[in-house]
Amino acid sequence: MKAKEKQRRQLAVSKMRTAVSSDEDSDVEKNYSLLTERGRGRGGGSEEGEEYHRGEEESGDEEEELQEDGDSEASEEEEDVGGSSEIQTREDIKKELSTMSFEDIMKLQNKVGTKVYNEVAYSSNRKPERSKKKRLNKNRPVEISAKKPAPFLRQVVPAKKLALRDPRFDDLSGEYKPEIFEKTYKFISDIKHREKEIIAKKLKRMKRNNQRKEKLQFLLKRMENQEQASKSREQQRARELQFKRQQRERANQGARPFFLKESEKKKLQLAEKYQELKKSGKLENFLSKKRKRNAVKDRRKLPTQPQSKEAA
Repeated sequence: MKAKEKQRRQLAVSKMRTAVSSDEDSDVEKNYSLLTERGRGRGGGSEEGEEYHRGEEESGDEEEELQEDGDSEASEEEEDVGGSSEIQTREDIKKELSTMSFEDIMKLQNKVGTKVYNEVAYSSNRKPERSKKKRLNKNRPVEISAKKPAPFLRQVVPAKKLALRDPRFDDLSGEYKPEIFEKTYKFISDIKHREKEIIAKKLKRMKRNNQRKEKLQFLLKRMENQEQASKSREQQRARELQFKRQQRERANQGARPFFLKESEKKKLQLAEKYQELKKSGKLENFLSKKRKRNAVKDRRKLPTQPQSKEAA
């Protein structure tokens, strides 16, 4: 039953192909058939057309015989033959188009359509893609062609890349809080203080003014600056904590909290600095130096006076 149904279907398909009316055919197929007929008409004549129709009839008879027998292998061979004949016709059409005049080509393009014309005239046979050799095991090295020279630095076996982690900038280490950080690493500041004392002793012993002495002086100065900067940071944090406490007390009393501006913070910092200098007795020296600096700045801003001839 299945074989009979299959034969019926194949017969219906062959009848549809050999039918005169081509209403159900698409526009692209019509145009392509027109182009192939034009190519054959220019080359042969009426005899070639008769042979072509005879070939179609013979192929139709062969298809009917194949459908009755139900042989699938013969149909596959026929498809291969049809594909090769199509390539030959395309090559013939391209040759004929090269001999045609520009006017005839334009007429043919308008009649057939640009899509089909470009398909036949400019289509190129694609080269079959080379199949890549698959490895039986992914951990084995890749087979490289002997024709190409191997690079000097090539990775034969892929190794896992080590992910470096800096705990200072990692979220796993927690949030950075300067108070906790300084308490945890207080021993580093103690070590630096001891190193500073050792360098100061070495400088006292050294009498000659050589390069080593200059290096030690530079190192001592840098350590003193670092120590001074850390002290100023601590003072700034202490001021901020004191201000927060005052704000909490005001909020408990029912007052509205307010926030200090950068200029106000600088004023408070300067006032504390003056108090420290006053306690140490260095305030007068500091103020005199500051006055001199300001006087130099004011002189730069003043316009230059031209020298008189009498003075010269």
